[in-house]
Amino acid sequence: MFNGIFGASSVDLLGKALAGSSLRHRVIGNNIANVNTPGFKRSEVSFEDELSAAAQGEAGTGIARTNEKHLPAVAKTGAPSIRNVTSTSMRTDGNNVDIDAEMAAMTKNNLYYNAIAQTLGSYYTNLMSAIKGG
Repeated sequence: MFNGIFGASSVDLLGKALAGSSLRHRVIGNNIANVNTPGFKRSEVSFEDELSAAAQGEAGTGIARTNEKHLPAVAKTGAPSIRNVTSTSMRTDGNNVDIDAEMAAMTKNNLYYNAIAQTLGSYYTNLMSAIKGG
């Protein structure tokens, strides 16, 4: 019973979204910290596509549902991936960090993180209200 309440797939996906957003924040912070480092190549985090595939059950589990009464296969994906962007150079010293773009990305990521955290908080607030009978 508790696994059905606390192990809900939506809560799991929200947790993965928070983890991915947190990683993205650290990577953007690293990019900003190295804005004046010659030869530094910026990094970026990708997790929305993987998370969407995990939410839709398209994560390549290799398990087919042969009956609508079967439980769907739980995907263990949705993990963020970090890649270095080496195809561009913003300056003559080989650094490709654009401080304005990084600050905008950090602001966007901050809004995303706060929205996910608020949604997750609302879920647990509603759960606590149901437990208390209110």
